[in-house]
Amino acid sequence: MNKCFERLYNGLIKENPTFVLTLGMCPTLAVTTSAINGLGMGLTTAAVLALSNLFISLLRKVIPDKVRIPAFIVIVASFVTMVQLLLEAYLPSLNASLGIYIPLIVVNCIILGRAESFAYHNPAIVSLFDGIGMGLGFTVALTLLGMFREFIGSGSFFGIQVFPEDYGVTIFVLAPGAFFVLAFLVAIQNAIKAKLAAKGKDVSKIGSGCGAGCSRCADKEFCNKAMNSYKTSKKELKERRGEDDGKY
Repeated sequence: MNKCFERLYNGLIKENPTFVLTLGMCPTLAVTTSAINGLGMGLTTAAVLALSNLFISLLRKVIPDKVRIPAFIVIVASFVTMVQLLLEAYLPSLNASLGIYIPLIVVNCIILGRAESFAYHNPAIVSLFDGIGMGLGFTVALTLLGMFREFIGSGSFFGIQVFPEDYGVTIFVLAPGAFFVLAFLVAIQNAIKAKLAAKGKDVSKIGSGCGAGCSRCADKEFCNKAMNSYKTSKKELKERRGEDDGKY
């Protein structure tokens, strides 16, 4: 159970997909024109991510290694289709607002990345919590971006008009505003990290997907196995093509 909570904390704080790993930037910058859009996109992605992680983990001993990426895409696409049909049926306005970015969840690097790096190598329950953690981290990030952009850009909060309509700074609901707000939020995160570091707190693992060199990595054995597998596959491919081994 401790490992499950660790995966939740990991997704929300240590490896937040948006603020730390800076993954999935396309939907992050495109759909966060309002808090509702950000929340909707985040929860939709979280549902697909959690379910995909669970099923990929359950099937990891069945899926052949050589076709794992196509298999991942088929599994993810199935859940994306289910989620999109539910949105069309029960939340048509949100589905229309998110538009093409719902089908594009299939190739979201966060989902495929977690499937390849975690779910394919870990038990089902832990993989499920990893998906929930990363999904919640993505949801929190998108909702915050949407809240700031909506409030500054149009003077409203979750669709409720707080200030007069002419209050807003229009650029914040346009594409450049997404970059400004994201940079501002990341700067706040870095400032908090600097203060914690000044107090003697260990924040070395907040700021990248790893935070340490490979020589000191706790997962060095796994990384070596992955590299050896890659080299072996490449060597076999060269042999089938009749190419000289050489270095690879």
